[in-house]
Amino acid sequence: MKISLVLATLGRDLEVADFLKSLLFQTYKDFEVIIIDQNKDGKIDEIVEPFAACLAIKHLKVDFTGNARARDYGIGVAQGRIVAFPDDDCAYDKDVLKKVVAEFKRRKDLSVLVAGSYDLSSSRFSIGVNSDKPQYFSRYQMMGVEFTQFFDRKRLDGKQFYLDHDFGIGSKYSGAEGFELLYRLLRAGSTAFYNPDIKIYHPDKDHYKLGTGRMLMYSTGIGAYIRKFAKQRDVFILYYIVRKMFVAPVLKMLLALVLLNPKKLAYSFYNLIGIWRGFLAYGR
Repeated sequence: MKISLVLATLGRDLEVADFLKSLLFQTYKDFEVIIIDQNKDGKIDEIVEPFAACLAIKHLKVDFTGNARARDYGIGVAQGRIVAFPDDDCAYDKDVLKKVVAEFKRRKDLSVLVAGSYDLSSSRFSIGVNSDKPQYFSRYQMMGVEFTQFFDRKRLDGKQFYLDHDFGIGSKYSGAEGFELLYRLLRAGSTAFYNPDIKIYHPDKDHYKLGTGRMLMYSTGIGAYIRKFAKQRDVFILYYIVRKMFVAPVLKMLLALVLLNPKKLAYSFYNLIGIWRGFLAYGR
């Protein structure tokens, strides 16, 4: 069962090297790496070259930017049955691909598998939605984040397996491209499972101590994808309108007030503002 790892990259170099190094130690070897290189200056050429001798790498340079567009381009090139979209600043535990294949073989109905995201530690979770318990999940509680998702193309609705170019870094609405895709696939009937024992390492960059600007930027994508499905008269999305646009951010702000934590209060406030900004802007 071949795996295609579609890596979209722009502006990073040493982090790309760290990811490729983690692939050298994978216990499962039937995989390819498709690097969608959006740099204009050959920034990673010398980094990729030595790895090409020991990894199956396709280094594709493109003249466009945008994370979702690059990943979508990679889907068209991928030859593997399983497709994933690692970030250019993450790293895989040595058994990630072995465990991914084992899960797909064990669960015959499985079309989407989600790994746990860890903050450069095997015990502390990083960004995305994580849990200590392995579990099947639905649209009620989508798990993981885009770089922890693995897709079995033979068990998916192929017409739904694409990235919406309006979402993600470098697009109209920053962020949420993974959740937009996951929601759409689950709505189409895909079966999804989350396993925290599959460990992908990624720095925790969504913590409120890093500032409010990042949250304001990424949360616009959440609001926009909610509005996208609302415009399609998807009744189920009402759950996310209530949860993401009213209940959760208000509770977080109240908790920050009780704890006398002004930074967390500001972070939660800008999360709410960003979601509403994306919701109102989508489709204009």
